[in-house]
Amino acid sequence: MATRGKKYIESKKHVDSTKRYSLSDAVQLAIESSYVKFNETVDIAVKLGVDPRHADQMVRGTVVLPNGLGKTVRVLVFAKGDKEKEALEAGADYAGADEYVEKIKNGWLEFDKAVATPDMMGAVGKIGKILGPRGLMPNAKTGTVTFDIAKAVNELKAGKIDFRTEKSGIVHAPMGKVSFGVEKVVQNMSAFLETILKLKPSSSKGNYVRSIAVSTTMGAGVKVDTASLKSL
Repeated sequence: MATRGKKYIESKKHVDSTKRYSLSDAVQLAIESSYVKFNETVDIAVKLGVDPRHADQMVRGTVVLPNGLGKTVRVLVFAKGDKEKEALEAGADYAGADEYVEKIKNGWLEFDKAVATPDMMGAVGKIGKILGPRGLMPNAKTGTVTFDIAKAVNELKAGKIDFRTEKSGIVHAPMGKVSFGVEKVVQNMSAFLETILKLKPSSSKGNYVRSIAVSTTMGAGVKVDTASLKSL
């Protein structure tokens, strides 16, 4: 079992593990308990009452966080001709076709998100084994396989995230930085949770949102009272 450091243990003393906090109070407590010198990411973990082994209970979607993620997102677009030009004009960091497929085959991965026009997916599929495990494979379900390149690039640059339930039924997602302050992080979380609620599968029985925890990168988890979601 991993040994926790003194600062983590001291930070955890501020969190009552038996209590469920309102979303706003949980975020405030998580931020106030941050003890490291770098600008931590604030994360959310939502345990859902679904069984992801069944396709009709897989919760997957995207959301544009109103306040972004607080970091620069490097976007690569696989496109040709006018669509390549459109990508660069929209703010993509890299755009091109087969040359980028070859670069990735040779180990280049200096980007955070990838977008592709549908006609490029045949070539992109050749590097699926490289991109897939890293969460970088363009996917029509997340809006990253599209001819509307400008929209896709703008959304990713603005803080669009995609999420899906893990095998345990938990959805993890980053919600911004500690430096955002409570209000902006809560706004991001509210947008995320509203999306989660809208995606409830009809086959999900019982409590859909079982539990919620908020934490910073190195900090202790703060449990959220799921009843507070009724206000969303």
